[in-house]
Amino acid sequence: MPNCTVNKLDFSRLQRRVIEADFQGSPLSSDGGVMLLRQVDQHIGLSAAIAGALRDHRNPTRITHTLKI
Repeated sequence: MPNCTVNKLDFSRLQRRVIEADFQGSPLSSDGGVMLLRQVDQHIGLSAAIAGALRDHRNPTRITHTLKI
């Protein structure tokens, strides 16, 4: 399989700091980021707030998965 990923991406500077993405590290799991996002979401309640703002127009007798509130 060819390696189509560039080794390093440079982003614009933030004051005196250089922002870059470096892909030279060893293979890692991306699941850690999802777990961090889940904890942040639980802390700030963003998903619950969005679910509370949505209207569920489905027929309640035909719902398999409920809308999280």
